[in-house]
Formats: sequence, structure tokens, C-alpha cells
Amino acid sequence: MKLPLKRRSRTVGLISALALAAATAVATPAVADTAPSSGWNNYNCQPSAAHPRPVVLVHGTLGNGTDNWLALAPYLVNRGYCVFSFDYGQLPGVPIFDGLGPIADSAQQLSGEVDKVLAATGADKVDLVGHSQGGMMPRYYLKFLGGADKVNTLVGIAPSNHGTTLDGLTKLLPYFPGAAEALQHAAPGLSDQVAGSPFIEKLNEGGDTVPGVHYTVIATRYDEVVTPYTSQFLNGPDVHNVVVQDLCPLDISEHVTIGLVDRVAYHETANALDPEHATHTTCLS
Repeated sequence: MKLPLKRRSRTVGLISALALAAATAVATPAVADTAPSSGWNNYNCQPSAAHPRPVVLVHGTLGNGTDNWLALAPYLVNRGYCVFSFDYGQLPGVPIFDGLGPIADSAQQLSGEVDKVLAATGADKVDLVGHSQGGMMPRYYLKFLGGADKVNTLVGIAPSNHGTTLDGLTKLLPYFPGAAEALQHAAPGLSDQVAGSPFIEKLNEGGDTVPGVHYTVIATRYDEVVTPYTSQFLNGPDVHNVVVQDLCPLDISEHVTIGLVDRVAYHETANALDPEHATHTTCLS
């Protein structure tokens, strides 16, 4: 439904603020569909006995499959993993920023990427590592699209598991008639992540986890995008929730940097992917 001009104009400021806040989850605009000379997205890679499951990296809202992983992908490749990333959530007429489409549709794209990786590598299962929306969206795949049979571990770095209030900003939506409708029309991938949205309610109904999958959530107390930061945590069996400041009190990472450059988060990711050889994480990790 198209909003009248006056009503649309009253929502512009709020929607712009929501988009700006979500944009802090972005690295930089997309520069390539595949990783440049970094050793990842090599579909000839054969998993080793030490690391038999390929790792699929899932970017966040407004991000892409290259720029989000310029540090973490090589970090994992150097540890002997076959690593892959992809783009999802494209909207018509928005050529630069991804992760804005309906999250249920993005989960279908993840399903296709997992099948592609499994076929190329011959592996039985993959591990998933995602940042922000990319740490939450795979749970839809696991719960509703049969992904639990194809995934061993899900690591969410600052994931929007129970939605976000954007430091209370989303609570203003009811006070601006048509704002929620306009946001859903313009950027459903953002609207789906609002705390209490129909998508979030469906995702978490009946429990946060599914049997057979190992879950790790890595959060920062200084997250200003997925708020409150405790909303990122999962409840259920086989869940490990960790706050980076509990491991390194000096860590000042917020929502962006925990996914892009935080070595403490990366070390915890490596521990989650290979728990049998996990080592204690410190500020020097």
C-alpha cells in the first residue's frame, strides 16, 4: 500500500535514523563477488582430516560477502579451514548494499550456498559463522528449511537473535503513523529485525535452538546496534554465550569492530569450530 505524501514525509526522518543506525553494522560497499587472492572461496578446496567441515561466513545487514570477512576469512584459512562467503538479501534498485531483503528469502539463499559448498567439497556438514543479521538469519534456515541436517555449528558474532530496539529508537515506531509499514516496504531486512516483529516472534516461538546443532554467541557490552546486548544470547541445550569483556576487560569493540577486527572474538570463533583443541582466550589471543 502506498502511503499518502504527508504521511510518508512524517516517516522519512525516523526511517533514515533507523537505516543510519543499522549502517553501523557495515564494513564498506561491495567491491567484489569473491575474495581477492586470500585463499577463501576456493571451490577446489578439500577439507582436511583436522578440519573436515567447510566454514560458510554470513555477512550482516548492508554488508557483503567480501568486505565483512577481510580479516576473519584469512584467519580461518591460515588455520587450515576451507572457507566460503556469499552475498544475500539484495533488493531491486539497491546495487551496493545487501542484507535488506526479507530474511526468510535470505535464508533460502543461504540454503543454496550450503548445498553448493557441500557439493564442491564432498563434506557431510558445514559450520556457519555470521555477524549481526548473519548470525541470526541462519537460525531460520536451521529451524524451517532443513538446515539442521547440514550444519554442525553456528557461531553468531553480535547476532540479532531476539531483535533489536536500536537503543530504544524502534519503540518510537508506533508514534509515527505509517512508519512501520514504510520501513517494511523499503527495507524488510531491517523491519524483520525490530524486536517483537512477526519474523522475530516466529523465529523464537517454541525455543531458540534445534537439536543436533552446537551454538555459540559472541557479544560485546558496547554494542550500540543490537540492543540490549543480552538480547543476542540464546537459551537451550548446547549453547555457549560469551561476552568478550569477560575474557578481556580491555576490549572496547562495539557492533562493527567485534565482527571486523576483534581478535578475542576470532579466537572464540576458532574455539567453537574446534572445541577439542580449544585454548583459553585472553587479551593476547
